[in-house]
Amino acid sequence: MKEETLLSTDNMFKLASLIAGEPVSSGKILAVNNPYNGQLVGTVEMAGGNDTQAAIDIALKGGQILTRYERYSILDKAKTMLLDRKEEFAKLITAESGLCISEARYEIGRAHDVLLFASIECLKDDGQVFSCDISPNGKQRKIFTLREPLKLAVAITPFNHPLNQVAHKIAPALAAGTPVILKPSEKTPLTAIRFVELLYQAGLPAYMLSVLLGDTKDVAEALVQDPRVDLVSFTGSVAVGKKIAQTAGYKKVILELGGNDPLIVLEDANLDLAVTLAAEGAFRNSGQRCTAVKRILVQENIAKEFTERFVEKAKEYTCGDPADPETRVGTVIDEQSAIYLESVVDKAVARGARILLGGKRTGALLQPTVIIDVPRDAQMVVQESFGPLAPILTFKDINDAIALSNSTAFGLSSGVVTTNMDHAIRFVKELKVGTVNINEVPGYRIESSPFGGVKDSGLGIKEGVIEAIKCFTTVKTFSMPW
Repeated sequence: MKEETLLSTDNMFKLASLIAGEPVSSGKILAVNNPYNGQLVGTVEMAGGNDTQAAIDIALKGGQILTRYERYSILDKAKTMLLDRKEEFAKLITAESGLCISEARYEIGRAHDVLLFASIECLKDDGQVFSCDISPNGKQRKIFTLREPLKLAVAITPFNHPLNQVAHKIAPALAAGTPVILKPSEKTPLTAIRFVELLYQAGLPAYMLSVLLGDTKDVAEALVQDPRVDLVSFTGSVAVGKKIAQTAGYKKVILELGGNDPLIVLEDANLDLAVTLAAEGAFRNSGQRCTAVKRILVQENIAKEFTERFVEKAKEYTCGDPADPETRVGTVIDEQSAIYLESVVDKAVARGARILLGGKRTGALLQPTVIIDVPRDAQMVVQESFGPLAPILTFKDINDAIALSNSTAFGLSSGVVTTNMDHAIRFVKELKVGTVNINEVPGYRIESSPFGGVKDSGLGIKEGVIEAIKCFTTVKTFSMPW
């Protein structure tokens, strides 16, 4: 890897797509601007179709085969290096994404955990042993399993977690011994490239990882459709995810396609807890999380008290300069996204909804917005609103709550606030989602636990470090006399 890819001049990063550590030299430049102030944060030299083919060829050619311990050592070293450079990475995340600095620092911690858990899994042998004499038709043999890495995987990541989404795909693949080509979001590529560079510096053989930015046809579509690629792991929109499923061909596909997650507040709930969870779930990360609280469903007889408390809580989430440590809600990813969210609010208001707090936009900044009397079929609550919007809807009883929660095309996560165990169990059983969290936000998990949705949120294939490592491998079975 050439030294210039590690340098910045005049506080502006000049980076490049990397093919096994070597920077692409195409002359085609992608500019990355700060969503808050419009300033140029950095540039990336983009890849073309020939570069994509070269990255595939190099990965398949291979190189040094890493032992489990060597994989562990690389990921463990990367974890330590990431913490040592925490502020550098956090400031870069804030600059290119508009996320407030406190959220960026939190994301560093999450990515650290991904590397930690992935490194730990390297040291575990997950093979199985089956005795064949347990059946009257069996023999004196034993059947053994082992996992082998795939030849090549492709990871396509979104903008909303510029580091952690990248880590969640790359680290499990590397733990499995599978080479990866990363295609990060063109809106937040700088953090991704810097993280790839960090992994090289931690000792990763260059052939095992490339990162490409470029025109969709030359890079993303070429990678997805190439028959030499064994797996495509994608996080992003439903439309793109379904197109990938249709065009990828005969290969593994992992799709995480967003959510429309409810926080369901029952009449027996601890309201202090419910209010806190609603605010954290709706406004953290500027509401740009697939597991953010997109709908707050409150039982009718406590709706007035909950709403009054929630509005007061929401006032604590100050919106402004993402680089200011006092700011709790930064921008959404760009002004176009903020304008779209503003239009979604306007459409709900036109149908009778009322804004109790926020709703004003300045550039890419959208104030945390509390809105009530939202029709159940409003765009705001039927589709995924990827921003700091908190629509409150009411329900009559548990049957109504379950029906309302299940009424959208999504099925990622959910949160239920209740002190009644029977009620909690019923929601666990009847909500059509991948995760149900009791007395917690929909998005709560640790980085090693299974994660993924159903319906339009995904194919039911789980991510999370342990499950992802399984996806990046195939199981080989062999037997021996015993």
